[in-house]
Amino acid sequence: MMNINIRGKNIEVTNALKEYVEKKLVKLEKYLDLTEAQVTLTVEKGTHKVEVTMPVNGMIIRGEEETADMYASVDLVVEKLEKQINKYKGRFSKKVRGEGKVTAIADDYIYEAPKIMKTKRFAIKPMPVDEAVMQMNLLGHSFFVFSNAETEEINVIYKRKDGHYGLIEPEF
Repeated sequence: MMNINIRGKNIEVTNALKEYVEKKLVKLEKYLDLTEAQVTLTVEKGTHKVEVTMPVNGMIIRGEEETADMYASVDLVVEKLEKQINKYKGRFSKKVRGEGKVTAIADDYIYEAPKIMKTKRFAIKPMPVDEAVMQMNLLGHSFFVFSNAETEEINVIYKRKDGHYGLIEPEF
């Protein structure tokens, strides 16, 4: 049974909404052996946004959709997750469990690894996060890898769809 954690931002998560989300996400279990899902429902300026994150065999499946209706957003995000699972099903293990459930959709699927077309090497100098953002913008890139001067770890700064920035820090 999948553990589904649903939280709301600017919205009360009613029992009906919670049951609807759970009913839709449980359908994904027919494709993979899913144990957990994090769901965030957000309402901002009339937009109803659903974000779902699910760990699967050391990988993460994530989907995000927004419409004027929360139920429609849930439907669209589940559809998106199904497409992701179908697209990458060859990456997931194909072990048959005791109850006969297969953790991948089809055993005859052949996964072709993406081709690396170019490899870049560059010197990484320690810098604060704000300098990394400036450097990324000067280069015109959507992300930038750097050594964080404060933590002495390799970090990635990236530009988000909303125009703000995100920071990826390693966790060991």
